[in-house]
Amino acid sequence: METSSGLIATLTALPIFHAEWVLWLLIALSLASIGVMIERALFYSRHRLPLEPLQTELQHHLGLGDFDAAAALLSRHDCLETNVVLFGLREHAKGPEAVEDLLVGATHKEKERYDRRLSFLATVASNAPFIGLFGTVLGIIRAFKDLSGNMAEASNMVMAGIAEALIATAVGLLVAIPAVVAFNYFKSRVKAAATNTQLLTRILLSELKSADHE
Repeated sequence: METSSGLIATLTALPIFHAEWVLWLLIALSLASIGVMIERALFYSRHRLPLEPLQTELQHHLGLGDFDAAAALLSRHDCLETNVVLFGLREHAKGPEAVEDLLVGATHKEKERYDRRLSFLATVASNAPFIGLFGTVLGIIRAFKDLSGNMAEASNMVMAGIAEALIATAVGLLVAIPAVVAFNYFKSRVKAAATNTQLLTRILLSELKSADHE
C-alpha cells in the first residue's frame, strides 16, 4: 500500500500532471487554427470564379472551334475550375476519351490544393474537446491531491480546484467550435468549386465529341 501511495505521489509530482500545459497547448492550437482559417479564407477569396460569364464565353469559343481563344480565356483565372479545363483543353487533339481521363487526374490534383490544411482544422475540431477534458481530469487529480494534505479547508479547496479544472474543458470547446464551423464552410467551398468544374468539363467534352463526329 505504501509502495502504491509512493508511486502515485511520484506520478502526480510530474509536470505532465499539471493542467497548465494543456491550456497552453489549446491556446497554441487555437492560434494555429485561426491562422489556417485566415489563410484559407484569403485563398478561396482570391480564387473565386465568376462562373456564368465565363461559361457563356467558353461555350462561344468552343462552339466556333477556337480552342486558342478558349485557352486564353481560361488562362486569365487561377482556380480549380479553369485550371482543370485548361489542362484538358490543351490536349484536345488527343480526342474526347483521352481528354476525359486527363480531366479526372487534373481534378484530383487541383483539389489537393483546395483541401490543403483543412485536415488540420478537422483534427483540431475533433480532438480539442478531448484535450480539454484531459486537462480537466488532471486538474481534478491535483485538487484531490491538495485536499488530502489539508482537510481543514477541504470544501473550499475542492470547489476551487474543480472550477479551475473545468476551464480546460471550456477552452477545449472554445477552440473546437470555430474549427468545426470553418472546416464545414471551407469544405462547402471546395465542393462548390468541384461542381462548377464538373459542369465546365462536361461542356468541353460535349464540344469535343460533337467536333469528333462531324
